[in-house]
Parts: sequence; structure tokens; C-alpha cells
Amino acid sequence: MAVVYRLLPTVDHDAASESVTDAELERLYDYPSDLTRPWVQVNFVSSADGAVAVADRSEGLSHPADKRVFALGRDLADVILVGAGTAQAEGYRGVRARELRVERRRRLGLSALPPLAVVTGSCRISPDDPIVTDTTVPPIVVTTTGAPRERKEALRAAGVDVVEAGADFVEPSLTLAALAERGLLRVNCEGGPQLFAALIAADAVDQLCLTVAPLLAGAGSGRIAAGAPSPVPRSLRLDSVLHEDGFLMLRYRRGDAHSR
Repeated sequence: MAVVYRLLPTVDHDAASESVTDAELERLYDYPSDLTRPWVQVNFVSSADGAVAVADRSEGLSHPADKRVFALGRDLADVILVGAGTAQAEGYRGVRARELRVERRRRLGLSALPPLAVVTGSCRISPDDPIVTDTTVPPIVVTTTGAPRERKEALRAAGVDVVEAGADFVEPSLTLAALAERGLLRVNCEGGPQLFAALIAADAVDQLCLTVAPLLAGAGSGRIAAGAPSPVPRSLRLDSVLHEDGFLMLRYRRGDAHSR
């Protein structure tokens, strides 16, 4: 297992850094208790010069320590929210029942495994996609009323929970309301940039977990947020900083003045 060291917050203020246990990671990254509305955490990794991918995939920017934190995000969530483009480019399948995950979720009183909620305005997911066929928990597909009806009907016939959350484009507020109706309040968003930008514009991001890789990717790759503009910048506070092998794992939360 990768060792993760903490810079902020510190327990021993005389120590420059300290290793972090699984229990401490869980405490740092856990969701607020007694949620009454969806609480959205977004996970991203980028290069030091801001690239969101290498060769169109985030794998080239990752590290075992980052993957440990990424897996933890899945362990603590009620649902994994992801854009269809990211899910297909990264080869998504259903969340796996690993030993640590099963133990942690059972101890925290969560469901056995979180479902994937895949956002696609055109309903581009097909019944033979691994998101549908290679999973223990049936996925949720969030689409629009304007998407082709036959695609939605084919997914429903395959056991997919199809949600319409907007007429011409998927609206974040309607998406989160639909997840809340299903009791899914601990929302872990894994991208991509279009979905992240839409959540920012809707002022729906509560926490950003950003890993910065010690790598210069150069021109060609996009930013972690792209698409819908945000009317105003959203204030964040830096709550924790972890590091390993030059990788920085930053955790930002909404500034108090903008808490929902």
C-alpha cells in the first residue's frame, strides 16, 4: 500500500510531515453527518501545468497514493456520479467489492456498493456497455426528455434506472434532486470536465479533491473544468494537504460565506 504523508492539518506542530493511517484518511475525507440534501465531492487529477489527461486518459497522471484516496472516495459515497464521456474513455465498470471497501461500508452503515450514475444528455449508453453488463449494482443513467426514447426504453429493459433531468440538457439541480429521491446524498463525482463545469455553474460543489502530479504535460489537453461558464468565482478553503513522491493531494471545501 502506498504511504501518504500529511502536511495539513498537523497533529504535532513540530513535525514537518506524518504518515496517515486508513482511519485518519477516512476521518479527513468522510462526508458530514446527518445530511438532509445531496453533498457533492468532486475528484480530479491534473498535471502541474493544468492538464487533465495524458493521451486522453487520467491514468498517466496518477500514483498509488492518489489511487488510494480515489478508492476511499468510492468507499464513502452513496453514489458515483460521472459523465458518459469519462466513463467510456476510462473503461468504467461497476464498483468492485474489495475487502477493505466491504468492511468499511458495512461499518459505516452504507449500502454494500454504490451505484454509478452516468450523465449523458443524448442517452449514449447502450445496454451492452460494461457500465450495464459488468456490475453488481444496476446503474443510473441521467439523461434528458429530448433524448431518443428507444435508447431509454432499451436501457430500462436491461434493468437500468433511467432518470430524465432536463429537456435539452442535463440540469445539475434536477440530477441531484433525483439522487436525493433515491436516498443517495453522499455524491462522489469523478468527472469529466463538462460535468464539473456544470456543477460549478450551478453552485453545487461542496468539496474538491484535487491531486497535482509532478509532471509537465504540455499543450494539447484540456482543463479539469470546461464548458458551461460560472457567473462568479466560487470561494473555497484548503482543509488538508497530503503528499507522496511529489504528488500533492489537496482537499478544498466551500468557503463559509458560500455554504449551502
